[in-house]
Amino acid sequence: MEINFRSKEESNQIQRDRFLELSPANRIYSFIELAYIFNSFPSHSKKNEKGNNFVINL
Repeated sequence: MEINFRSKEESNQIQRDRFLELSPANRIYSFIELAYIFNSFPSHSKKNEKGNNFVINL
């Protein structure tokens, strides 16, 4: 395990560079995976029951 101490700007730049190294298809999959992970976080917002949501099924 490696621990690095960086400024917020340096850390953001490294994350951005690593993301841009991915192929466009892998960027999309990475984004969808991140959205799926955030979907399971607790939230105070209520789900829209009218069915007007945009849903991506893989």
